[in-house]
Amino acid sequence: MASPRPKSPRPVTPQKKKDESFLEYLGTLGRRKKIKEVNELQAEGKHAIDSPGSPTIPDLPPQDYILDEYEERSMIEPISYEDAKLKELMRVLIDWINDELADQRIIVKDIEEDLYDGQILQKVLEKLTEVKLDVVEVTQSEEGQKQKLKTVLDAANKVLGLARWNQLKWSVDSVHSKNVVAILHLLVALARHFRAPVRLPENVVVNVVIVQKRDGILHTRTVAEELTSTYDDLGMRVERDAFDTLFDHAPDKLQVVKKSLVSFVNKHLNRINLEVTDLDTQFHDGVYLTLLMGLLEGYFVPLFSFNLTPTSFDQKVHNVTFAFELMMDAGLEKPKARPEDLVNLDLKSTLRVLYNLFTKYKHLS
Repeated sequence: MASPRPKSPRPVTPQKKKDESFLEYLGTLGRRKKIKEVNELQAEGKHAIDSPGSPTIPDLPPQDYILDEYEERSMIEPISYEDAKLKELMRVLIDWINDELADQRIIVKDIEEDLYDGQILQKVLEKLTEVKLDVVEVTQSEEGQKQKLKTVLDAANKVLGLARWNQLKWSVDSVHSKNVVAILHLLVALARHFRAPVRLPENVVVNVVIVQKRDGILHTRTVAEELTSTYDDLGMRVERDAFDTLFDHAPDKLQVVKKSLVSFVNKHLNRINLEVTDLDTQFHDGVYLTLLMGLLEGYFVPLFSFNLTPTSFDQKVHNVTFAFELMMDAGLEKPKARPEDLVNLDLKSTLRVLYNLFTKYKHLS
């Protein structure tokens, strides 16, 4: 029986961005600008934004105007931070990291501030791969942080099967400069690759403002950046199915489908004095699903094969995985849903699994 999965404390409230003084920011980047030069660059940036030929973009902090010739910097458009899907994505990823590192008493509160130096990314990758990285545990200098970050990202890229010539969406410089888009791309890739037991919000798109200095003038453009797509269990784009349509456009018909499935499962579970009243929750631990498969196929499922009274996340995932194996043994295709999706109370995934059973076994008396 699997041991309970440790859970870490959750931050009570989302951490607001820490106010960072201009000089502190310059120190972080290793730029030592004279006050006069800084003022000139601030004025240059303001002129570039306000001048008639410039695209309209949100006000950027003055430090984001300090660019070398042809240097480029990007940031999420401030209004995108209010997007509900982006907030949910960041929350889910933070919770996932905190769960993975709970036994090390590490708590992440802010993706940009806590992950940029490679320290926590190192711990996450070591936990996921069970391989110790050859890096200095603690380093304070910018050079040391970047060297450590390079080692961590090289290891991550190797695990993800990404070659150096691939167009990567993250780099040492982008992560170390706290580019949240780059960090989110990396975390999403790791979560998908390691089949994290979480449900990533799909189709998360944010507007990114890109600033580049050319011929001494700042040029800006805004692009839509896709952080997550639409996934099946393999992390690939899939066609929408009938359940997507029911959920989005026909909630009344969805209720009819749910009642039909409840009637179907109870016709068989009633034989062992069990009854389902709520499809949303009663299949998430895999117990009813496992027993239902035994009833549909006409055999007794040994109680030692699954957890009859699961309490931990891992025990529930084990049960659902076992039920999926019974389905495939019976000739059904491998479910597109992940066991973690059912455990996480994803109703659409649960209905897809049950509907496949209904389609095969509806003729049984």
